[in-house]
Amino acid sequence: MSLILESIDRVVGGETHIADMNLTLEPGSFNVLLGRTLAGKTSLMRLMAGLDTPTRGRILMDGRDVTGRSVRHRNVSMVYQQFINYPSLTVYDNIASPLKLAKVGRAEIDRRVRSIAEMLHIEHLLDRQPLELSGGQQQRTAMGRALVKDADVVLFDEPLVNLDYKLRESLRDELRSLFSERNCIAVYATTEPAEALALGGNTAVLHEGRLLQYGRTEDVYHRPSDILSAEMFSEPPINIVKGVITASRVSFDETLHFPVNDDLSGLSPGEYRFGIRASHISLTPRAEDDIEVNMIVDLAEISGSETFLHVHNDLFHMTVHLEGVHEFRVDEPVILYFPTHKVYAFDRQGAVVHIPEHLGGI
Repeated sequence: MSLILESIDRVVGGETHIADMNLTLEPGSFNVLLGRTLAGKTSLMRLMAGLDTPTRGRILMDGRDVTGRSVRHRNVSMVYQQFINYPSLTVYDNIASPLKLAKVGRAEIDRRVRSIAEMLHIEHLLDRQPLELSGGQQQRTAMGRALVKDADVVLFDEPLVNLDYKLRESLRDELRSLFSERNCIAVYATTEPAEALALGGNTAVLHEGRLLQYGRTEDVYHRPSDILSAEMFSEPPINIVKGVITASRVSFDETLHFPVNDDLSGLSPGEYRFGIRASHISLTPRAEDDIEVNMIVDLAEISGSETFLHVHNDLFHMTVHLEGVHEFRVDEPVILYFPTHKVYAFDRQGAVVHIPEHLGGI
């Protein structure tokens, strides 16, 4: 079953929540909606579910126009950020509740509830009530209730955001493998680029209610359509540096430049903005074409086994993503290196005009 949104607008009280949305989700696909807060992820999911009606446009499910149909008449399930379970019912009855409403036979209910519980590793908790469970177990119960319906479309609205990091990682892996065995359309909303990359599948990058780009997750990450898509799908955001291409070199100023390589030789001379991912910058040279940049430390932000180094010079500010723990003092001078063969180029309007060929990793 496919899900198609054709020229969808959603305007509420004069405020545009979704604008000119065209999106086709294929049967059996896992799709990530990636965007910052207020990008339109929840608004889009509510339209897919039938909880809201578009101001303009059509929604098609398996070729049928369901634009005006309510959620009751669509085979859709949704999992929210909060652990929404019936507190007075056992885990078994929580998961079984949509099947009972659909008047499914008792034996079939039992088979499906136990099968889903086993998939989610909560089969030993079926007799407990939600308040006796941990946060992760409560969210697994909510997921079980959504999955047991065998819905055509399953929507996850940032379902792991309130869980600790290790639990999120575990559930994310389980979700990915779980949907590889199902033929429904899964849609998962997140604000985190790293989570989108971990989930794989396809990613739709949203910004202020508009679709910037949609495609295979790795392709969207490595091949952004414009500067805004590159910034949205990057944490920390991709570093953007203004520069000029001449016949022989790329210049940021008279003291910082490098020869035009084969990758960039096809671009016309003029002003551009160049994108350098934080993870591609290093403290030591790693490639022959690395350019050396003198910077001053603003902040060294240590997060677990990673360090986010915020630096500046007279030309620009940059953020560097370093593996391991690195301690720097504020205002300490530091020399950084980035490979020119991994530089993106955007024109003055923000459209991508050069994508590096040999990126590797993230």
